[in-house]
Amino acid sequence: MDAYLTARWLHILSSTVLFGTGMGTAFQMVWAMRTGRVETIHSVASGVVIADWIFTTPAGIIQPLTGLWLIYLAGYSLIEPWLLATYALYIFAFLCWAPVVVLQLKIRDLAAEALAAGTPLPPQARKLYRIWFALGWPAFAALVGVFWLMVNKPDF
Repeated sequence: MDAYLTARWLHILSSTVLFGTGMGTAFQMVWAMRTGRVETIHSVASGVVIADWIFTTPAGIIQPLTGLWLIYLAGYSLIEPWLLATYALYIFAFLCWAPVVVLQLKIRDLAAEALAAGTPLPPQARKLYRIWFALGWPAFAALVGVFWLMVNKPDF
């Protein structure tokens, strides 16, 4: 495999992991929170945190690296308008995702405390979940925009 095909394969693979893990963990967290069961919320939130560290974080790092590699190999200018839009959307998605990780940790910890104490999930966890949920949508939309830009490479 030549360098371009290797870079493209790694870029597509990491985007699939990034997007797919994000969708999957978001679905699981929403589903767990809907149950209201502290043990389920704790278990799922714990798994979501681990999935973010094992899958999402490395894929999120690989994405811009392989993207820059592809830009170089394809001979694009780093300041093509569609690339500037891509950078902005990717950074925006990251700025939504970073607090989501912190919120997941807090929700997990609050569920662990409630589980240990035999109490219901505290209202603070539901508040954090609503913020988590609200941040997920713009991140999702931004990544959909990035996919569109990658496929279409529009002239602005």
